[in-house]
Amino acid sequence: MRIWQVHEIGDPWDNLQLDEVDAPVARDDEIVIDVEACGVAFPNVLQAQGKYQVKMTPPFSPATEVAGTVASVGNQVSGYRVGDRVMTMSGAAIADQTRAKADQVFSIPDALSASQATALLVNYTTTWFALHERATLQPGETVLITAAAGGVGSAAIDLAKAQGATVIAVAGGPDKVALCREIGADHGVDYRATPDFVDEVRELSGGGVDVCYEVVGGDTFHHARRTMAWGGRLLIVGFAGGTIPDSPMNHALLKNYSIVGVHWGASIARDPQSLVRQQQALSDLANAGKISPALHPPYTFDDAPQAFSDLANRKTTGKVVVQL
Repeated sequence: MRIWQVHEIGDPWDNLQLDEVDAPVARDDEIVIDVEACGVAFPNVLQAQGKYQVKMTPPFSPATEVAGTVASVGNQVSGYRVGDRVMTMSGAAIADQTRAKADQVFSIPDALSASQATALLVNYTTTWFALHERATLQPGETVLITAAAGGVGSAAIDLAKAQGATVIAVAGGPDKVALCREIGADHGVDYRATPDFVDEVRELSGGGVDVCYEVVGGDTFHHARRTMAWGGRLLIVGFAGGTIPDSPMNHALLKNYSIVGVHWGASIARDPQSLVRQQQALSDLANAGKISPALHPPYTFDDAPQAFSDLANRKTTGKVVVQL
């Protein structure tokens, strides 16, 4: 079967190689999946470059989110049959097929396509954990989202609106701001037009935001912290801008807001059943029509390296997907 793999650490758009390997065979507790869609996320770029906190040894396929149909099941697997629509993060690969542990496979919500389902595996579960379990977001609160047109940012818009929050989306350029409004944001702020967006966000929020979903770091973090309302929760989700900021603790003290770390991957390692609960909650929301992941125009299997390049160079919006 075909599989895209990196054989040496470096930029994936240069180092991805299309290989022919033996098709996977399901062990007793495993499922083999015919892949229909494979999600690509910024951490996958970092994995290929050797910059991610979890190091990978080449050759490997830098992908973590797969959706498709069951091709075969192991002797000890129950609950899944050939042809079922499923998704997984276990053993994921940009390939014709992948093999996964049955207890790490989930049914695709009926309301979603395979491509949309890839967004639920990392982007939406990370965001659910952030907004519901770390920030305890309440209906009627105001949420500021940085890099809001990206994969996790668009998920944050979708989930915050599903919770009944008011959303202020910060994105780069009028097209991305317009997309954020399309997804459901109540207000859009173009950081290219207004690099220091503090006054604009304060005005839109009536003085400050209750929750900030911050994924960029650097100067963006410092602008975001200055928009926090009394008793707010500033969520640290990542540092996509490449700079890890320091924060003046007196500012958090004087405004009585919390700076809250969001390490979803470590959280499910400590409580594996939390992933089951999160996926069930997301499936219920999807089937109720309350969330619908936004997709960048999908890439073909042959164009997989381009998907990584465009993502790394901030040319994409929504969830980035390679379709087979």
